Amino acid sequence: MGSIKLATTGKKPTKTVDTLVPDINKLLVGLANNKKLKISDKQLNGFLKNIKDAIVDWSNPVKQNKSSLRMSIIGRPARQLWYDKHRPERQYTPDPSTQLKFLYGHILEHLILFLTELAGHTVTDQQKKVNVHGIVGHMDSKIDGEVVDVKTASPYAFKKFEQGTLNEDDPFGYIAQLSGYEASEKTNHGGFLAINKSTGQLAFFKPDDLMKPNVKTLITDLKDKLEKEQPPERCYEPVFHEKSGNKKLPAGCVFCSHKVECHKDANEGKGLRAFKYANGKVYLTHIEKEPKVEEVEVNE
Repeated sequence: MGSIKLATTGKKPTKTVDTLVPDINKLLVGLANNKKLKISDKQLNGFLKNIKDAIVDWSNPVKQNKSSLRMSIIGRPARQLWYDKHRPERQYTPDPSTQLKFLYGHILEHLILFLTELAGHTVTDQQKKVNVHGIVGHMDSKIDGEVVDVKTASPYAFKKFEQGTLNEDDPFGYIAQLSGYEASEKTNHGGFLAINKSTGQLAFFKPDDLMKPNVKTLITDLKDKLEKEQPPERCYEPVFHEKSGNKKLPAGCVFCSHKVECHKDANEGKGLRAFKYANGKVYLTHIEKEPKVEEVEVNE
């Protein structure tokens, strides 16, 4: 991401999104050294209200209309969105552990924004509703005047924020989502503040302009593809699994509600087969060597 540059006003450095991680870490280092945090009643009450709202929203789920586009999904593969629109009966139902992850993910995001404010940064426009070319969404926040999307990430996903490689593997379309919010706010220097859920490590990733799509063109093209009678080209092609010669679904397909129909030509037309490995279920599309692990049911 390059070196951090601090803008200055007189003698005191101005905090910017580029200093988010070192500023929050400095705050936490001080706490570890018994330095008391200065928390105003306004800051604490605002944080507690956000936590309360997050729990209320989580406990009162609203069924989403998957046939309509939302800002949070405009960067997802067109084929997946086509199936969402034309096969709405195939809905992904989160299991209990996923439901729990949703909850603590929301709480963690508010905690990070709370720490951001305590570290001296200006946090505004939390959950602000935006509309870009007819597509509605709610952005996480603006920090120091720039759009910042807070992400809670697995160790695998966190590396993409930490190393600045999200654009190479972005199955959920995070960069397009950020670009949409920036188009609404007419800003262009925002990014992602990510936390590794396993280690607590923070990273800030600011995509450069070459990584960002033209939002108007993206939305226009997406709307056109979704109106077609046939689905667009397949999002991802199968990849090799270990050294067996077998092929499996790539990560971007594993949690898709439409993987069974999308890959119905797998295994010479017999469809996907699933096997229980030590690190989780693997969906095979082509088998050269029969796996020596338990075969399990293929779920949607």
